[in-house]
Amino acid sequence: MSDNIAIKVENVSKTFKLPHERNTSIKSAVVNFYHRKRTFEKQQVLNDVSFEVKKGEFFGIVGRNGSGKSTLLKMLAGIYTPSKGYITVNGKLTPFIELGVGFSPELTGHENVFLNGALLGFSRKEMDILYDEIVDFAEIGRFMDQKLKNYSSGMQVRLAFSIAIRTKSDILLIDEVLAVGDLAFQQKCFEYFDQLKEKKKTIVLVTHDMTAVNQFCDRALFIHDGHIEAMGDPKQISQKYERVNYANSNDGAKTSDAEQELLTVDIIDRDGNAKQKIEYGGSIQFALSWPKDKEVGQAGVVIFKSGEVVFAANTRDQECNLGEGKIVWKVNALLGAGRYKVAATIFKSNRKSIISTSKLQSFLIYDQPLRGKKNDEWEGVSYLENEWLQSER
Repeated sequence: MSDNIAIKVENVSKTFKLPHERNTSIKSAVVNFYHRKRTFEKQQVLNDVSFEVKKGEFFGIVGRNGSGKSTLLKMLAGIYTPSKGYITVNGKLTPFIELGVGFSPELTGHENVFLNGALLGFSRKEMDILYDEIVDFAEIGRFMDQKLKNYSSGMQVRLAFSIAIRTKSDILLIDEVLAVGDLAFQQKCFEYFDQLKEKKKTIVLVTHDMTAVNQFCDRALFIHDGHIEAMGDPKQISQKYERVNYANSNDGAKTSDAEQELLTVDIIDRDGNAKQKIEYGGSIQFALSWPKDKEVGQAGVVIFKSGEVVFAANTRDQECNLGEGKIVWKVNALLGAGRYKVAATIFKSNRKSIISTSKLQSFLIYDQPLRGKKNDEWEGVSYLENEWLQSER
């Protein structure tokens, strides 16, 4: 392998055996062992995957849930072995997978810092030096003397991530750490990625966040149904990935790159001015436009966050004149703080035939109180009107 290659994956396939028998007790396990022929169902997760990651490269891996990307990452980390093919790693590798493994819920946060540090190869003296830095990064200083079982899942992962980034290695494997914590902590993760890029570290990032792929990755790999769908420029890969998500939300309809150029989407305010940052609960409008000569039967819009569909709407349930080549979709931004993507599609009358799909546009929802609701009274993708009722029992 060339000296400038950090990871080489050659014709790798991975198959799991799923047993048909289910043993719910020791007795059933013994009976099944002696009296039945044990049968398995084979599940092929990856099929003939090959690629290289260069030293100093920020390499993204994207794909829908169940596509095989996390299995691939675990094989790179040495947790799984390939059923076929070879993986070669040139340098010291640290996986950021299943953060917090080794934590003890009965120990305090303080004690778990030293426990987890020891598992990662740090000495007690090294952890004494790093302790304040770890706690400051995790932003949970006042909870460090509480037992870990009293932490929220987000607090635990933040602490584990803060410890893990202190490791010294040539290659880092990172699985969805951008989902850790609130918007402010995610920004810390972004800043940490910037530092890694400056240091020319080799990074492999598995994520659903196409914003991160576009911002950090030098190249990206799109895995679909266990094989490589595409690899190359991050922007092109993220667009292909989002279109696959969009097609799945529209009954399997598909579009091509050439068709995509016909439809445009502009994010505007009520005065028609472009707007990329929207206050929580405020009004947002998506202006769709296309050539007037196209016979459009329906139009639809999908909002994504981290690769998952948040909300989708279609004109089929409303009487709309689509012959003018433009239409505006207006919504109230009842969405949690964070970055979102939007894509639109115009269809022929049967909705199975796509005329065009727009390029992805992004917008940011920033956190402000809505209707007197404090920011810390709820969390999630969207606010739902709710109330607590006294039980009559």
